[in-house]
Amino acid sequence: MTGEGAAPHAPWSVRGEVLVALARWRDGRAGRLPAGLRPLPGPAAVVAVRYTDSPVGPYVELSVAEPARLGLRPGLCVTNMVVSEPVAKVGNRLNWGLPAEVGRLDWSSDGDGCELVWYERGLVVSGRPVGPLLPAAMPVRSVQRRGDGPVLVPRRLAALLQIARAEVRVPDDDLLAGLAGRHPGALLRSVRMVVHPARQPSGALSSFRAPLQAPELARWADQAA
Repeated sequence: MTGEGAAPHAPWSVRGEVLVALARWRDGRAGRLPAGLRPLPGPAAVVAVRYTDSPVGPYVELSVAEPARLGLRPGLCVTNMVVSEPVAKVGNRLNWGLPAEVGRLDWSSDGDGCELVWYERGLVVSGRPVGPLLPAAMPVRSVQRRGDGPVLVPRRLAALLQIARAEVRVPDDDLLAGLAGRHPGALLRSVRMVVHPARQPSGALSSFRAPLQAPELARWADQAA
């Protein structure tokens, strides 16, 4: 495994399982986007992941992603992220501008369902399938801001997908409390995903490959418009 001060360059090929809850903010407040990005309508994605294999070894991750656009390019902007391993924090920040922090996370399975707990904030995401397993393959794009400016983060994902009932439990005084409740979602089993190098926008629709890594991103609040 790579040390805490360094992390492998993208692309990253990862495997694991994922629980997604599609949650609308109860109070109408969405996560704060960094400068250069604009919000789009739609629910936030609360995403719990257990990586069984990655370039930095197994780890657990929890993120909140908001619909957003970079110019004309739609995607999901990760506005909150916590990971269980310091080297995963470094890799996510330097490669893609993802605002990862390190926290104590626990992933557990109960029959067909699963649950992720973020102990420092008392946040729990759980889900249970309600449909059959179906093969799925899809592109997923993030729009983020690294230390060198806005970037696109392309991913390709293949998995066995099940529609699920998801629940997000958050303390009332937490900034993410507006996402609490029961939500539609999905469980993705046998996930295989490639997270490609970041790309920088060029013109209305085109883009070009960015440097493989950028300096540490600035404080998230300082980037906001």
